[in-house]
Amino acid sequence: MQIPSILIEDLVHAAIKEDLGHGLDITSSCIIADNIKAKAIFRAREKGVLAGIIPALSTFSHIDTDFEFEILANDGDIIDKGQVIMTVKGAAQAILTAERVALNFLTHMSGIATLTRQYVLAVQGTNAKICDTRKTLAGLRAIQRYAVRAGGGFNHRSGLDDAILIKDNHIAISGGIETALNYAKDNSGHMVKIEIEVDTLEQLEQVLAHGGADIVMMDNFDIEQLKVAVNMVDGKMITEASGGITLQTVKYIAQTGVDYISVGALTHSAPAFDIGLDIDL
Repeated sequence: MQIPSILIEDLVHAAIKEDLGHGLDITSSCIIADNIKAKAIFRAREKGVLAGIIPALSTFSHIDTDFEFEILANDGDIIDKGQVIMTVKGAAQAILTAERVALNFLTHMSGIATLTRQYVLAVQGTNAKICDTRKTLAGLRAIQRYAVRAGGGFNHRSGLDDAILIKDNHIAISGGIETALNYAKDNSGHMVKIEIEVDTLEQLEQVLAHGGADIVMMDNFDIEQLKVAVNMVDGKMITEASGGITLQTVKYIAQTGVDYISVGALTHSAPAFDIGLDIDL
């Protein structure tokens, strides 16, 4: 459950460059002497799931190489309100320069992990797995997907290049379900999975009759339609439910017997998790 280090370095570098502008934290440099040392204490202000430790540490290391870290919680841990997550000791100026970027990574990623955990808990007792979608912020997909895993969820395809997902517009342009599946099968390698989205039970019947898909996504089906769809598939394909799923509905969707439930809100609507940084001189 790791993020490639090169992706972390690129993200951290871009975030610091954006924050520093011309390369100077003018506030800290004007009012804090170079020789003043401090200890920063990262503390959770609510209960949830932690994610983002590595990008946060990398932020400090980009600003100054002379920090001492104490890590008191790990990504994926459930943390309580008031719990200390980690401490950082070093130059006070450097700590304040890195503070916001480090907190941005921690609060955003922990927010995603915490929301994901809520969905995972809501479907406990069923066989359904919660997964993310490609509805991610530009450039942040890798860390958002990582945060979903930290919360106990699963990842959908990472991009357009690693799996075939035939959606309604593909079907419309290609000339229909049968044609789209034929093209997908004929023009892809034998190792590539094919998923197709259906909007109606009639479309599902066409997919089953063709037999060329590995996964079928039922988009915006209601509970009764999902029950019928799962019975129709009867284990012949992996089933996925998607579209407008909330914490209030996800349990009932899971109880229909679908294998996966994809939730765009995990990454595009997760609230920031409240973490504070307090200074101890």
